[in-house]
Amino acid sequence: MKTFMMVLVATVSLSADAAHAADPVHGMWQTLKDDNGNYGHIEVTECGNSICGTLAKSFDNSGNSITTANAGRKIIWNMKADGGGAYSGGKVYSPDRDKTYNSKMTLKGNSLNIKGCVLGICRDGGTWKRVN
Repeated sequence: MKTFMMVLVATVSLSADAAHAADPVHGMWQTLKDDNGNYGHIEVTECGNSICGTLAKSFDNSGNSITTANAGRKIIWNMKADGGGAYSGGKVYSPDRDKTYNSKMTLKGNSLNIKGCVLGICRDGGTWKRVN
């Protein structure tokens, strides 16, 4: 009985650790250049039971850091991991178009493909690259 309890405790502990392990999408991601030539670094993290991303830094077409009204704004929210690098059910905000899209993301290594739709109009948000 004592051995069974020790195995049970160890199993529960390992399960809890796995549940709180960082999702592979967590980290800093560089967006594509927008319609104005600007791009950003989005910090993707866990937000409760979902994935979210916040605009950490913005850059102009030349790569110079710029200040924008969207600094610190959530760009991704309510995204859920579906497994196999797929994420869905969330929203992505596009600052250059001032629109929020129902979105999906696909993670492959250090690339994150973003797609979204609003009012039946779908847009390929391109592939973001992980910032090391």
